[in-house]
Order: sequence, then C-alpha cells, then structure tokens
Amino acid sequence: MELFFLLMLVVIMAGALGSGYPVAFALPGAAILTIGAAAATGYVFDGDTSAYFSNSGPSQWLSAGVTNLRGVYWEPERDTLIAIPLFIFMGIMLQRSKIAEDLLVTMAQLFGPVPGGLGISVVVVGALLAATTGIVGATVVAMGMISLPAMMRNGYSNALSTGTIAASGTLGQIIPPSIVLIILADQLASAVDQAGQARQALYRSSTGELSMPTEFAVSSTSAGDMFLGAMIPGLLLVLLYIVFILVVAIVRPKLAPAVPYEGKYDTAFLGNVLLAMIPPLALILLVLGSIIAGIATVNQAGAIGAVGAMIMAGYRLHPEGRGQRFTPAIIAIVGLGVVTYALSNYDTNVLNMQTAEDRTGVTIAAVGVALLTISIIWSGIRAFFNEDALRGVMVETAKTTSLVFIILLGAAMLTAAFRAFGGEELVKHFLEGLPGGFWTKFIIVMVVIFVLGFFLDFIEIAVVVVPIVAPILLADPEANITAVWLGVMIGLNIQTSFLTPPFGFALFYLRGVAPAAVKTIQIYKGVVAFIGLQLAALVIVAFNPPLVNYLPARTSLISENAPPPVNPALQYCIEEFVAEQFAANSATISSAIQQARALDVSYLPEDLVDDWTDGLDKAEQAMPMMQRIVDATAAQYAAAEDYREPHTFVRALERDARMLEPEIEDLRLRASRGFGDPEAQLARADMLEAERDALLAQIPETWPETQEAYAVLNRENQTARNIYRRTVDQAYEPVPELRAIIASVDALAALGPQIDALAADALTMDAETADVRFREVESALGDVEGARDIRGLLSDARNEIDDRSPDPERGLEYVVEAQELFAAEVAWRTRAATELLPGLIAYDEAIQGTIGLRQQSRLPRETALYVAGCSARHRDISLNF
Repeated sequence: MELFFLLMLVVIMAGALGSGYPVAFALPGAAILTIGAAAATGYVFDGDTSAYFSNSGPSQWLSAGVTNLRGVYWEPERDTLIAIPLFIFMGIMLQRSKIAEDLLVTMAQLFGPVPGGLGISVVVVGALLAATTGIVGATVVAMGMISLPAMMRNGYSNALSTGTIAASGTLGQIIPPSIVLIILADQLASAVDQAGQARQALYRSSTGELSMPTEFAVSSTSAGDMFLGAMIPGLLLVLLYIVFILVVAIVRPKLAPAVPYEGKYDTAFLGNVLLAMIPPLALILLVLGSIIAGIATVNQAGAIGAVGAMIMAGYRLHPEGRGQRFTPAIIAIVGLGVVTYALSNYDTNVLNMQTAEDRTGVTIAAVGVALLTISIIWSGIRAFFNEDALRGVMVETAKTTSLVFIILLGAAMLTAAFRAFGGEELVKHFLEGLPGGFWTKFIIVMVVIFVLGFFLDFIEIAVVVVPIVAPILLADPEANITAVWLGVMIGLNIQTSFLTPPFGFALFYLRGVAPAAVKTIQIYKGVVAFIGLQLAALVIVAFNPPLVNYLPARTSLISENAPPPVNPALQYCIEEFVAEQFAANSATISSAIQQARALDVSYLPEDLVDDWTDGLDKAEQAMPMMQRIVDATAAQYAAAEDYREPHTFVRALERDARMLEPEIEDLRLRASRGFGDPEAQLARADMLEAERDALLAQIPETWPETQEAYAVLNRENQTARNIYRRTVDQAYEPVPELRAIIASVDALAALGPQIDALAADALTMDAETADVRFREVESALGDVEGARDIRGLLSDARNEIDDRSPDPERGLEYVVEAQELFAAEVAWRTRAATELLPGLIAYDEAIQGTIGLRQQSRLPRETALYVAGCSARHRDISLNF
C-alpha cells in the first residue's frame, strides 16, 4: 500500500503541475491530500493512521513540516536564504533603471564590426548581467527588446539571434551571484549531513571500526563556495557560446554578418563605453570580490549589491537636463574611500577604543559611513520619485521572494511525504542496484534532471529532486565527490530547463517580446545548438573537477581563517607535496640538518640540549619515513588492481542483502502488532530472509583472506603515515621553542631588578604584601618563554612566606636560587642570541616547509596552492570501505 500512496503522491503532483496549477500550492497540496488519504485509509481498515506509512506516520510528517517552516522563516542564521531577496532586489533595480539597456547598446556598437559581433556582444552582456542581476526573465526580455530587432535588421539569422539571446539570458543561473546556487547550497547543506551519516554507517558495517577517519568525511559547501565553484564553469560556457558564434560567422557569414559602427570611435564614444561598463563591473567586483577575498559573507555581499544597484539607479533615472546627476554616486565613492582609509590605518573597534588615535580612526570611519548613508538616502529618494522605480522594485522583490520561500516550504512538505511512503529508500535501492558504480548513478540522475527540465522550473527541481538524490551521490565513496562540484553540476544541468521545449521559460519570455516575423519554431531551432553547448560544458566539468573545486579550496587555504596544516583532512595532499619536496631537495635538507648538528649547544640547559639532539635525530629519519609512505602507497595501489573486482562483487552482495533487512524487520514488527495478515507477512519475511541468506552465500570462501591481505597493506600505509607525522612533529618542536626562548632574553633581563627587590625584602615582607609582589613578578615571568623554573622557585618562596607557619628564611633561599637560575638563563640566552640564533634561523627556514610544515600556523602560499590543486581532484576511497 505504501507504493500505491507513493504513486498517488506523484500523480497528484504531476497532474496539478500539468494543469497549470501554481507550483507553490501544487507541491504542498499533493503532500497534504496523499498524507490525509493514507492516514484515513489506515484508520478505516487497520485502526492505525500510521499503518500505510513506511516511515513514522502523519504526526511525524506534520512535525517535519513545522520544523521546516521554522527553519525557512524563523532562523536568521540561515544566511543563504537571507541573500535571496537582496540579490533579487539588485537584479530588478538594475533592470528597471535601464543599466542593462545601456550595456547592450554600448556592447553592440563596440563588437559590431567583428564577424558575429552582435551575437558576441549579446553573450558578453548576458554574462555581465548574469553577474549583476541573475534574473533570467528580466535579462531575456531586455535583450530581446533591444538586441533582437537590431540583429534582424542587420541580416542575422532568426534562429541564431533568438538562440543567442535566450541562451545568454540563462547565464544568470550559473554565473554568480545566482539564486539557483543559493538554493542549491541550502539544500546541499542538509544533504551533506545525511550523506555523512550514511558514509559513517557504511564504514562501520564494512570495517567494524566505530569511527571513520576525518579524511573520509563528506565535504560540505556554502553559498560562497558555490559562487566560487561556479565561476570557471560559467566563464567556460560564455567562451563556448562566443566560439560557436565566431565559427558560425566564419563558416556561414550570411547568418551572422559584421555590422560596421556608423559613428566615430572618438573620446565621446569612449566616455559612453566607460560609463556603461565601469559601474556594472565595479558592482561585480564589490559583490563577488568581497566574497572571494573573505571580506563579506554572501548575505553581506547581497546587501552591498542591493545598495550599489540603488546608487547606480540614482544617477541613471535622474533626468539628464538637471544638475548634480552624479553627485550621490560621487559622495558614495568618497565615503568608500574614507572608510577604506580608516580601516587600513586605524583600529576602528568602537568597543575597544583606548587611545586618541583609536578615537581618530573611529571618527574618520564614522564620517565615511555618514557620506555613504547620505548617498544611499539621496539615491533612494531619486529612485522613489523617478518613474516610481523603488516602489515597483520593492513590490517585485517581495513577490519573487515570497514565491521562492513558499516553494521551499511546499517542497519540504512534499519531500517529507515522499520519504514517509518509502520513496527515498526506493530511489536509493534503485540507484545502488545499478551496475557500474557511482558514474552510472550520477548519469541516471543527470538524465532525470535534464528530462524534468522540459516540464519543471529550476526551483522545483532544486528543492524536490536534490534532497532525494544528493545524499545518495555524496555518500558514495567511489568518486568521493565534493558537495560544491555536485551543486555546480546540477546547476549547469538545471540551466537547460530554461531552454528545453515545451516549457522552457526563456523561450516564453523571448516569444513574448519577439516580433511576429520570428516564428516559434525558429526560436526552438535556435536554442538546440546552445543546449548542446551546455551539455558539452557539463561533460567537460564532469571530467575536470578542479574547474569547480580549485577556487573554493584555494580561497579557503589562503584566507585569514585557513585551516592549520595539522588539519587531518589536508594530510594526504600535504604529504604528497612534502614527498615531492624531499625528492627534489633531499641534499639541501640533509645538509641543513648536518649544519644544525654542528652548532655549539653545549652551554644550553641539559633538557634543551637533549630535546635539540633528539629533534635532529628524528629530522634525519623524516625522509626515509616518507619513502616508506611512498613505497607503501605504491604497493597498495598495485594490490588494488586485483582487489577491486572481488571487493566490488562482495560489497554489492552485502549491499543487496542490507536492502532486504528493513523490510524484513518491518514485516515482523507489523505481524507482531497484528496489522494486516500476520501469517502472510511472516511468510514474506521468511522468503526475504532466505533471499538474503542466498545472497550472502555467494560470497567467495577466499574473501576473508583476500580482504585481510589488502587490509594489511592499508594498515601498513596508515601506520607509516602516523609514525611519520609523529616523528616530524617531534623533530620540529624544539626549533620554534628554542627560537622563542632565545628571543625572549631582553624581556627576561628586564625582570632582574624586580627579582633582586624580592630578595632584598623577602625577610621583612608580611604575607599579604608577599602575595601581591611575588604574584606580580610571577605573572610577568609567565609571559617569558622558558622561564617556568624561575617562576616555580618564586612561587615556592611565596608559599613559604604566605604559609600558616611562615618561614621567611626558607623563602629567601628559594629567591636566591631563583636569582642564580635567572643569571644563568640570561647569560646563556645572551650568548645564544649571538652565536646560535643565526644558525637556528637558517635551519628553521630550511625545514619549515617540509619537516616543520605541520607545525606552522598556516600553510605557506606555495604549499596552499599545491594542496588546493590536489584536494580539487576527486580521490576514490571506496576500497577503504
């Protein structure tokens, strides 16, 4: 019966969408009707409203709906959703203020003389508008109204013209900032959690280990990562469009002739070009640049974009005949400059103002903020009173945002109902039962999304399909894909939904503004080639994951909040880098170690000498240990060729057997509770158990030996890595410690008079005075590296004086001992600062990028770039499961 209600859910949803019923109500309506029917049927026939639910029941479904409502509307920390209205406002404001129109006209004049130049200008403008507006309808309509008549007038093919405009208008779905990417990031966030739990369970069932290594965890994503990941694929798509138009223009010039510019390329023309291009480009730089540089989160960047769009509208909507047209924009630029100056030269933390300089910095920053506020208010007033633009933009933003959020909630209700009837498990079993591993599942999912694009909008696909299939694909350890790569791949695929007949929205938008001379069939023919280009981009990105993964990884690893080199998730790539460095610079590193061993450390304290010598011994072991890792990895890779086939076969059998267990448990549970026909259910459970046992019986008898042989190699590899990591950490630890101790000689020497004063007054101090004075010196010694022993002696002296039975004489002995130790410490540190420190620094610089890499506070830039490139590649880890 669960399958019946699952089919009923799909049929009601498809029927409602096919009849033209609003999607915002079709999704939750289908869920409510089906849940209600299943609950009523279960109550009538079995006396239990949950009888025909695979998971939980109607009360749990309602609880899930309330949770999703609270998550969508009441959790402001979900900044990925807060960014949606901000970017929508920015896009509509730029479209209403005719910035897009100026851009189109200028680009057409600039590129027109080139073969296919008008088409190229449409693509370039589409990319620029995508990075500023991201609103497909507005972009297609604007370019259709302005460019299509010009292209037809100059002899362009109707099919090529309409295809170029429609395809360029959809670039806003993949070039950030994109509403699709924000929604996908939000959906993938929960999918990553589910996938992580599924992979952890798979690792536990496969290996028997309770915890899975961090390096095998599913990588998460955010809207910022999605924006970064989509940038190169988006530019790749733009490049493919341009190349295609150029090829068409060269091969068949009549379809895309050059259009000479009738005016003059003079200073006035240059001024128009700069005025049309610089403000949108500056806005793109502010919005995307602030995200890439880590200055702003996605929702903060959205606020920057919204304010920037309104300032641009302030001068564009102002009548040309009136004065002070650009004054608000100039004030904004000055304000930004003042704020930038203040942030660069002062501490502008209002809560931490301590000096006159701090107050000066805050005052300068306040002036800059005041100028920005004046500019924003002035521009807002202009947008409000000129063409009623601000009110119209606010209304359209509210409508579009409400639609998106209602669809999000409705889709969550539909997904919860789909899961309640076992739909998710059904899809999971279907995909996992396919031969060919991850790539078969992935291709099937991509094909389904592509086909759904013929009938559904991008939001429905993103919020209905992604929560179901994403956890399954992300959990698969074979390809070990990143969430950002999957999100961008789905985004590229969803983009085709705007172009694919019969319900491609870009086609409808263009049909609405195209002249009657353009036939609908010509529009359909025109987009076919561009759909092919989108699919080609999809294939290119699929086989080249670094196109997506590199920028997010690079930005993360070179940012101020970069993970430290000791982070477990980075170790595989860091060790690849170090192995290459050892192979290339082994002689230099060995020489540095020998030179460090020749340094005179005889006058150092015995414990530091022991640590230093032990560190050098371990440093000499680092390269042989790394070679052991290289050899173990090579041996494991060689064995993997023979191990993969039986591993895949056995894991498939075990997977199929696991699929039967939930149904067996459910049948026996229902029979024990008296639901339905207990005898039939028990018979069915027995049959499934026999099927499960038959599957497990196919596992070869030699499998345990085969698995153990590979596990031995795997353990040897992991053991070699763990020993190497411990060894290099111990090898490097004495270096920064000794440098810090020697460098603190001046700070230590400055405390000599205070220690001498304690010695002079120790016999005459009362307990309260001793407690205050000794603690003050102890605190100062606590800030000096390597002064722990001196501090301990003073603490002992304080305890003797401050004891219930004071013994000032004994306390004085401790202080004198502290004086002697202090003098010895200052003496050897002073000598070491001259004799030892230069050699120590040279040794540190020679090994800190290899042996000492894990102990650095952050990765050096060169290493970070290498690790970013390494981690951008997907690594098959399935044999560890």
